[in-house]
Amino acid sequence: MVLAEMVLPRAETEQGCRSRLGSLAEVVLAELAILVPAWRINTQAEMHGGGSESEVTWEDQQNINKFGRLNNRFHELENEIKTTKVRFLQEANDNLEDASNELILSDEDVVRFQIGEVFTHVPREEVENRLEKMKEETSKSLVKLEEEKDSILAQMAELKKILYGKFKDSINLEED
Repeated sequence: MVLAEMVLPRAETEQGCRSRLGSLAEVVLAELAILVPAWRINTQAEMHGGGSESEVTWEDQQNINKFGRLNNRFHELENEIKTTKVRFLQEANDNLEDASNELILSDEDVVRFQIGEVFTHVPREEVENRLEKMKEETSKSLVKLEEEKDSILAQMAELKKILYGKFKDSINLEED
């Protein structure tokens, strides 16, 4: 008898639990909204006792995050460009130039050419072509890094316009 009473109201109990859970979830969310205010950026005037506030939307936060990632990549590129200039332009380019000069002075048709850690015998014309190709690659890699740097600067400028347009003086995106 008791088992039958427990089984019969089961459908009723599920509906009641669902409605109670739904209302409980609404109460919890309402409490969280009170405890955790929306993100906002305080202006200088508000910090000193009055003024306005700007809510940071999800899109604004994504723009700020993107600006931060671009700024980090920009600094990485600057360092990479400096090391590339030093390494390729001074060391590698000098070595390639020396190799080209030695090749011009050489009378041999087959030249020893280093590939990795091994020297191989390669026809003179192929060595000349490889040396020219290596010079071009070093120049192209530097140009590619410079282009990426310029692209990042353009994206950062666009994000600055958007973010400064909305938040005015309450956000600082400049380097110190």
